[in-house]
Amino acid sequence: MSQLGGFIWNIADQLRGVYKPAQYGTATLPFLILRRLECVLADHRDSVNALTAKYANDDILAALVRRDFGLHFWNRTDYTLKSLLGDPENLGENLLDYAASFSANVADIFEKFSFDKTVHKLDENDRLYLVVEQFSNIDLHPSVVSNADMGEVFEHLIFKFSTASNETAGEHFTPRDAIRLIVDLVLAPDDEILSTPGTIRSIYDPTAGTGGMLSVAEEAILAMNDQAVVTLAGQELNDESYAICKSDMIGKGQAVDAIRRGDTLNNDLHEGITFDYCLSNPPYGGDWKAAETTVRKEHKAKGGRFDAGLPRISDGQMLFLQHLVSKMRPAKAGVANSGGRAGIVLNGSPLFTGGAGSGESEIRRWLIESDLVDCIVALPTNMFYNTGIATYVWIL
Repeated sequence: MSQLGGFIWNIADQLRGVYKPAQYGTATLPFLILRRLECVLADHRDSVNALTAKYANDDILAALVRRDFGLHFWNRTDYTLKSLLGDPENLGENLLDYAASFSANVADIFEKFSFDKTVHKLDENDRLYLVVEQFSNIDLHPSVVSNADMGEVFEHLIFKFSTASNETAGEHFTPRDAIRLIVDLVLAPDDEILSTPGTIRSIYDPTAGTGGMLSVAEEAILAMNDQAVVTLAGQELNDESYAICKSDMIGKGQAVDAIRRGDTLNNDLHEGITFDYCLSNPPYGGDWKAAETTVRKEHKAKGGRFDAGLPRISDGQMLFLQHLVSKMRPAKAGVANSGGRAGIVLNGSPLFTGGAGSGESEIRRWLIESDLVDCIVALPTNMFYNTGIATYVWIL
């Protein structure tokens, strides 16, 4: 799959001069997503087109497309990237019409990528036909490129793009090796339950990024039991990461509306919902000034997510730690392993920062006295791209 990622990077590299390497992701990922979507849709395109012609109501259409084809999206045009090339004079206009004609839950992805600006810029610099042609020749049908492989392609590209743009350490994604370890630790006590036919499990990531943790967790459960029903939910602040995550969920046939965009600390868009498994790699040392009013109000009111204490304003990791606890499904009295479990990747700060009586110390005291911490695992340094800092997995 790194070969496919390399091929796509080579397409991006042909944009040198029009875009800086740090901008390649913005320019090329929407085309990759568009090509993946049309390949997922390909086997049912004529039948779906017949339905879109018959039903103007999106709610009815969504129910029929999901029931008949197991899809959560559609497109109201006959366009494909290949067919668009037949009218080069109107390529830009028709391409934007094609993207906008997907169901609203998908059209949203292209809006977050500012796809219209990309198309106009490529068109003005005589690169649009070249890019559309090359992406139209990549076979991304699910029978050729599985969901797992597609995730690895995204991972490879995001690594290349983040390296080129000197992104903040670990900001965009977590390496697959780290994710697999976290998932194994979180799932370990449930081997017997997960292998039971018809088992249903929900997974949540409040800092979903491009969806890597959700994808790996789903793959791990289905590898144990291909009859399991797994639902995925998440929230992500960064527009592009959100768009990639959402497109990945669509490819898997997941309910794409469960991926929501926003600041989790400031506004929990899955409020009142708990999950079997919660996974997160929040920003290291990122401040929580943008969410300060909400967080302090919730802490003062009690009965919310942040009752245990507030860390210093310069580092919100321990807020995400508390948030995860609030999202774990409550345990049933007398039933072993009945409650939710969580895995979160943090740097060393939550372990050591803050003396007795500080917010950090009070949060640690609450976690330990509540018997919420199962274990803390030190990861090898240099495991995360662009950083050699010490990182730890907390299992709750």
